[in-house]
Amino acid sequence: MIKKVMYITVIIVLILIFFMQINKVQAISITNITGGADSFVNSGKTGADNAINGQILNNTSSLIYNTLLIVGTCIAVLMAAVLGIKFITGSVEQKVKIKEALVPFLVGCIVIFSAFGIWRLVITVLR
Repeated sequence: MIKKVMYITVIIVLILIFFMQINKVQAISITNITGGADSFVNSGKTGADNAINGQILNNTSSLIYNTLLIVGTCIAVLMAAVLGIKFITGSVEQKVKIKEALVPFLVGCIVIFSAFGIWRLVITVLR
């Protein structure tokens, strides 16, 4: 009985503390809100050195493109070699499984290389 009363008392105290915290009102002046926005806008107007350098962006994009293209091509060639070797050395049942695995491989190659083509097209058009 005493434990029940203690639990109920603790719960009531916690609820009261919770509701006391909710009722706090914090006043914010309008200058605090607009001051930060004004300084952000002014730094954009005066900060010509913060402009995006097109040459650096172009070099970075080319580096990422070439790296991913090389990695994608190497993976595609290795997977084709592994599937080819398995197809040559496999039994009839394994050849059927390899032919089934060939469809997702081809779809993946089409998706990867068309994505690289679209990327190169977008970069060329945006220049």
